[in-house]
Amino acid sequence: MSSNEAPRGPVDSSRVPRYAGPATFARLPRLDEVGSADVAVVGVPFDSGVSYRPGARFGGNAIREASRLLRPYNPAQDASPFALAQVADAGDIAANPFNINEAVETVEAAADDLLGTGARLMTLGGDHTIALPLLRSVAKKHGPVALLHFDAHLDTWDTYFGAEYTHGTPFRRAVEEGILDTEALSHVGTRGPLYGKQDLTDDAKMGFGIVTSADVMRRGVDEIADQLRQRIGDRPLYISIDIDVLDPAHAPGTGTPEAGGLTSRELLEILRGLSSCHLVSADLVEVAPAYDHAEITSVAASHTAYELTTIMSRQIAEGRTQ
Repeated sequence: MSSNEAPRGPVDSSRVPRYAGPATFARLPRLDEVGSADVAVVGVPFDSGVSYRPGARFGGNAIREASRLLRPYNPAQDASPFALAQVADAGDIAANPFNINEAVETVEAAADDLLGTGARLMTLGGDHTIALPLLRSVAKKHGPVALLHFDAHLDTWDTYFGAEYTHGTPFRRAVEEGILDTEALSHVGTRGPLYGKQDLTDDAKMGFGIVTSADVMRRGVDEIADQLRQRIGDRPLYISIDIDVLDPAHAPGTGTPEAGGLTSRELLEILRGLSSCHLVSADLVEVAPAYDHAEITSVAASHTAYELTTIMSRQIAEGRTQ
């Protein structure tokens, strides 16, 4: 697509029913159909790093199927994201399911290639292991980034069964590698039992602040979003969302569910409150459709990715006008 062309948007649902045709994200064009994109939606069908239920390797395609019902205008953000910037589905990154170290390297290299075109990434997992190579790639472009991590769990543990790369360890590795701005790290939505109090002590030493799901319930989404904005400031921001940040009532289809989570409404409203932050890329992981019912989880995930995509598209368009 040349710089003078208008972005190519989704298939017209008045001409082709939503349930027909290929299930790209939001029925958008494939990357190879438009040549380049401002925001690339890419899947990583990898779940060899999970510690309980498997199945997140099928999450990306479940989210794409659920996204058929997304429409081109986002009233909550007063924006038409697919008209503001070229958003395209970049397909999947094929990672070795039998070798985690190799898979991590593959995801990083593929992310490097996509970011190298100038695109921002909206990555659909897959399990949370993939956040580490994605952060490595983003940090090569922007330097150490601020991180907002929406999750029931800390994901800053050291190892599982001696393995350094799992879905419970990516953010400890990222801190150790110096790719995160330790002045602007936050977990949001954490809850549930831990291995011990030392988990929280170690996490705090890495620089993380914690907003629990109970904090969101007691203080409200507006106050939480304001707190997060102040912590982030104008730093380049990466958002990583484990769908299990939502309560199992809102996201049953995930690998490690915990009671007492956020509602989908709370998650979406917090994200909308972050629209002024400099969002450079994001991921959404741990959708395991085998445990889903009536696409509850994948619908919530598709709307979450839509809000993140809208934020990035708006910022890209604003940057061009400036």
